[in-house]
Amino acid sequence: MRRRPGIGGLQTAAAARDQYRLLGENVAKIRTDLMKEQLATFRSQLEEFARKHKNDIRKNPAFRSQFHEMCAKVGVDPLASNKGFWAELLGIGDFYYELGVQIVDICLATRLHNGGLINLQELCNLLRQRRKSDREAVSEDDCLRAISKLKVLGSGFEVISVGKKKLVRSVPTELNKDHNEILELAQAQGFVTVDEVERRLCWTSGRAIDALDTLLDEGLAMIDDEHRDGKRRYWFPCVSSISTSVVDS
Repeated sequence: MRRRPGIGGLQTAAAARDQYRLLGENVAKIRTDLMKEQLATFRSQLEEFARKHKNDIRKNPAFRSQFHEMCAKVGVDPLASNKGFWAELLGIGDFYYELGVQIVDICLATRLHNGGLINLQELCNLLRQRRKSDREAVSEDDCLRAISKLKVLGSGFEVISVGKKKLVRSVPTELNKDHNEILELAQAQGFVTVDEVERRLCWTSGRAIDALDTLLDEGLAMIDDEHRDGKRRYWFPCVSSISTSVVDS
């Protein structure tokens, strides 16, 4: 007959478990402390790197993008506040704040023509034209970072992907899969017809007209009924370059 462990044996087992638990906690604490120490060292080196290369960070968009990637790896967000070390050293908080204000201005100026949806590349080009007298060059990465900070306004500012293009939305418009497919189709010529949507997407006439009418109601499309073939064309400024002349004029 197998003997059951006595009270002494149970106490010994419990003590052993406590020792293993304490050992595990100590190992975890040592690892955590080591990681914190390594992280603090890396942040210190990052600050020294920023001091040494602050002019490159300010003036070179590619260098600035790589700097942001390094910051992200150690949990540093130079754009989190306009106060503190990073703002004083680099001034990039002010830089992105200024970009954000200019992006809002451009989106408002072109909204009547594109319905609040503008190609990211076109937005960046308009931004560069507006800032051509400034020293700092602007990249698409800079635009994306500035737009990410505009989300706190709660005004619908965000970047959406349609096909291979990125579009900036400045109005709280909800686009479904059908709308995105039409916008992607329109990227080839800047416009679509009902027949083309039916043929290329294998849709019924009702489905195509319903989606196009919604885009028209949202101000994202413009109608052209003057073509010689008599087919109505739905133009989409957000995937063509109609907006550029609007801001320039």
